[in-house]
Amino acid sequence: MAIFEAVMALDNHPTAENVSEYIKINHPNVSVGTVYKVLDSFVENNLLKKVKTEKDIMRYDAVLSHHHHLYCAETDKIEDYEDEKLNQLISEYFEKNKIKNFNIQDIKLQITGKFNNNIQ
Repeated sequence: MAIFEAVMALDNHPTAENVSEYIKINHPNVSVGTVYKVLDSFVENNLLKKVKTEKDIMRYDAVLSHHHHLYCAETDKIEDYEDEKLNQLISEYFEKNKIKNFNIQDIKLQITGKFNNNIQ
């Protein structure tokens, strides 16, 4: 529970290392390996989702509702982005333009750029 609570408290798509550092304060005996195993278990059981950055860093997302991500290439920050019109546009596009021999299960965009003035 401490690991899941840490992901929720950190609230910005933390890495396993971020989670480990956070829980060490109250649970100093929990190893980094345990954090990785528990996070993977949460992903396997659909309690968390993995988000990979362009720097190949694995982050964890506790928001399970359909959303996209804004990724700042400069700071490695990830922010959730929700836009129902965009979801509808993408959905309608792929309804009309099926991909041969491929069944789409989910579509998530990662929009890469830079936050203005590092306002976060």
